[in-house]
Amino acid sequence: MDWKRKIGFGFLLLLILGGIEAFGQTTTTIKGTVKDAATHLPLQNVSVFFTGAQGVITDSAGRFIVQTDDNVSFIEFTILGYQSVKRKLGNDAIQVLNIEMAPSPKNLNNVTVTTNKRAKYRNKNNPAVELIRQVIAHKDDNRLQAYETASYEKYEKIQLSLSKISKKLTDSKILKRYNFVFDNPDTTQMQGMTVTPVYLEESLSDNYYRKKPQQSKSIIKGKKKVDFGEFVDMVGVSSYLNRLYEDVNIYDNNISVLTNQFLSPIADLAPTFYMFYIRDTVELNGEKLVKMYFTPRNPDDLLFRGTMFITLDGNYGIQQINMFVSSKVNLNFVRQLKIAQEFEKSKEGRYYLEKSDMVTDFGLSKNGGGILGERTVSYKDFQTNVAINDSVFKGPSVAIQEKAEERLDTFWISHRHDSLSSAESKVYANIDSLKKMKSFRRLMDWGTFLLAGYKQAGPFEVGPANTFYSFNPVEGFRLRLGGRTTPKLSKRYYFETYGAYGFKDQKWKYFLSASYSINNKSIYGYPLHYVRASFQRDTKIPGQELQFVQEDNFLLSFKRGNNDKWLYNDIFNFSYVREFGDHLRYTIGYKWWKQTPAGSISYVKNVNGTDVNVNDITTSEISAEFRWAPHEQFYQGKLYRIPIINKYPIFTFRYIAGIKGLLKGEYNYQSINLRAEKRFYLSQLGFTDITAEGGYLFGKVPFPLMTIHRANQTFTYQLNSFNLMNFMEFVSDHYASVTVDHYFNGFIFNKIPLLKRLKLREVIAGKLLYGATRDENNPAKNPDQIKFPTTNGVVSTFVFDNQPYFEGSVGIMNIFKLVRVDVVKRFTYLKHADIPTWGIRTRVKFDF
Repeated sequence: MDWKRKIGFGFLLLLILGGIEAFGQTTTTIKGTVKDAATHLPLQNVSVFFTGAQGVITDSAGRFIVQTDDNVSFIEFTILGYQSVKRKLGNDAIQVLNIEMAPSPKNLNNVTVTTNKRAKYRNKNNPAVELIRQVIAHKDDNRLQAYETASYEKYEKIQLSLSKISKKLTDSKILKRYNFVFDNPDTTQMQGMTVTPVYLEESLSDNYYRKKPQQSKSIIKGKKKVDFGEFVDMVGVSSYLNRLYEDVNIYDNNISVLTNQFLSPIADLAPTFYMFYIRDTVELNGEKLVKMYFTPRNPDDLLFRGTMFITLDGNYGIQQINMFVSSKVNLNFVRQLKIAQEFEKSKEGRYYLEKSDMVTDFGLSKNGGGILGERTVSYKDFQTNVAINDSVFKGPSVAIQEKAEERLDTFWISHRHDSLSSAESKVYANIDSLKKMKSFRRLMDWGTFLLAGYKQAGPFEVGPANTFYSFNPVEGFRLRLGGRTTPKLSKRYYFETYGAYGFKDQKWKYFLSASYSINNKSIYGYPLHYVRASFQRDTKIPGQELQFVQEDNFLLSFKRGNNDKWLYNDIFNFSYVREFGDHLRYTIGYKWWKQTPAGSISYVKNVNGTDVNVNDITTSEISAEFRWAPHEQFYQGKLYRIPIINKYPIFTFRYIAGIKGLLKGEYNYQSINLRAEKRFYLSQLGFTDITAEGGYLFGKVPFPLMTIHRANQTFTYQLNSFNLMNFMEFVSDHYASVTVDHYFNGFIFNKIPLLKRLKLREVIAGKLLYGATRDENNPAKNPDQIKFPTTNGVVSTFVFDNQPYFEGSVGIMNIFKLVRVDVVKRFTYLKHADIPTWGIRTRVKFDF
């Protein structure tokens, strides 16, 4: 081989060996999270590097990823105020490290954190508390309201994901065909958890504020959310999620989370309920900050623990806060809850909120499958003290731009403040494909039947199932079957009907209604705008207007005491209903009603000294009702709107006029009724629901046309009824009532060692009713009137004397996280026959 060939062969050999070496060389990737060992909250700006080389810093969620092509053995983690961590690496190309860093003792400013914080902690002469008091004193200076004007763009994202779903479940016969949804994993801030996104909602808005006159405006430019189809009220789901994940303003005294109120760590009363420790003094972008750790004095109260960074520029603002809720807190189904907020410095030198993130892990068991909910809010283009044109604030405080809900993907790609993850970006398409599958629609159809009681049959749905069978003393065994049309038949015309038969009285009952939607939307959806005509022939307990349930519900068939006072009714109704975007609704109606006594009721009046039976009473009346519920939120069920109670009041006013001679109406009368209800939040003491109601009837009428006060003879606890009052026990022609329910949310039980682990909650309630009856309507003083009915020869219907009806109760809630049990005591009118003076009532309610 000549020298040219030798050189060529050698060169080729070098190329091959070099290629083999390059091919054999691997890139080492290390990723994971870094957290505070004490609080388990993510640590931001931690330096992560291979020994002797440059590295990266962790993001706001404590996450990092670092790579190298060199042979390395160790990786290090350092940040001021914490003990450095050094870890030996393995041989794998991709390695996951989740690190917890302990605070450095020398940077604790001589504050000793011990397990027994209650014994050694003092507010007096505590520099941490003095600093917090400065933060509290400067809260108003750091709020948005401190600026003359402010404007910013706001992006919100709410996501629900399935967590820890077992392979056995996803591969089951029912769910296997939907594996394309489950095969979409994503990472999360929760340590060691992989999730599958199944719901996503986004919105983008321009927001404006000015101090004088004080006004705010939000203009929604884009809205987008997952749609599961006709079986789920997606508007209601969105309202419920936005109620659970409200905006967190750390400068407010109370922070609403999952419909509960938590005391803010910088609330006016924070030093009374929290303990504070200075952990470190750090410098970030030239700003000196104090790192403050806070924790509840009582870990079972609705309080946070975590870390905040406080500015030392004289404004004493919050630059960053990370907080979480202890697993001991009395929150149902919540395994973890974390909130992280970052603030940006404005041109005035104060800090405004730039990003807020709330993550909640829900589950029935500690380690089983569950749901992870996350709401991320970010702010851009923050401008202050720039004049805003008056025209911006015209109209409602929240306005939605035309076609905001029809924005294309290109809009969202260019306007999102942060891009979606790969898993998030697939959610819309996955759920859209899912709802088009016939098998999924069948599954949802049967699920709706089991939960809501309606089963689809083409353009008709049969139900509600809980009324198919019931029983009562008048009808005995009762069967009922009915249903209604759906928008599949028509979006304009709706029909509803049922037929029922009582085997004891051997009579048929029925109902027919026809509705016309004026706004071409469902007559069950918001906003309502329709006319309806109906006719009903059926039985009814006098005075019962139950909310969210029907009287022939099977579960209400079980009643205490004597329950044989009933009516046969022929009722024709015509109504016009109009609802506006600000939750103002009015109803104008006409009602023709013939009532015939049944059971032990008989209508008897004295005519020339002789008792004469009155076969029936016929009335003909017009009515108008106005209801205003500002900022109302609800989930639209198949039959009723399920309210999502918030802090805003609800007012209802009703006027009725009976017209004698109109279609055989027998009486002239007028009545007015006003009702107001509101929830009051009392921070650590829980919340109180108060309902006040009053009414007045003008005219001379028999007792069946007066107000027959709502009573309850079932064994359930009813919020809007008097639970120890018998049916038809009290009537009046003018009255006033107030109902107070106070929920302590475990404030007392959380401090009792043997009880706090059960996570029970206390509730007290009082119901007060005072009424009166004018002599002209009182049969005892006007013999021309129909007499009050009797039971076993004893009068069982009464007017009020000079004292109110009053009952109170004390109860325990959250038994098995669902059940409420009350001991109810009646305090007045104890001499009435066949009445209970006390009783035990139960109620089932899902709540956090």
